Amino acid sequence: MEIKREDILHLADLSELSLSEAEITTLEKDLQGIINYISQIGELDTSKVEPTYQVFEMENVWRDDVIKEQDATREELLALTKEEKDNQVKVPKVL
Repeated sequence: MEIKREDILHLADLSELSLSEAEITTLEKDLQGIINYISQIGELDTSKVEPTYQVFEMENVWRDDVIKEQDATREELLALTKEEKDNQVKVPKVL
């Protein structure tokens, strides 16, 4: 695959970037080098390699949920908050 000036300009337009001529030339060269480097993967013989979905052994560890008794009651914990409403901690609006 060959990167052209038009590709750089299209990407810059999509990204709403304004690029100088020097930046366009540099990006064209750099992106072409990256694509050439990545394309080497296609030259590898992977016919004897089984597909891998995980790169290391992972195993789910399941345990029973156990409810532990707490020293503090809901009311005591709510009393520690700055503000509470409807038996819940009230926090500032995020959005």
